[in-house]
Amino acid sequence: MANAGERPVVHAGDGIVNEEARRLAEQKRAINERQKQSLHLQRENILSQRTSNPSRRSALEAALTQVEAQIKALE
Repeated sequence: MANAGERPVVHAGDGIVNEEARRLAEQKRAINERQKQSLHLQRENILSQRTSNPSRRSALEAALTQVEAQIKALE
């Protein structure tokens, strides 16, 4: 029998995932979510900017393309 103080081991897929691995996976997921939220805010900020200056508009379009690519990479 296992001691009451030992952490349970969960069998998942091909291997064994312990509490530390689950904690690390949760941290990675949280970081990923924060990055996506930040990128979505950047996207909204870019979309909210209006300009008639062609150079500025071009820069905003390039920034929007980059942010959307980063969002897609995280999904």
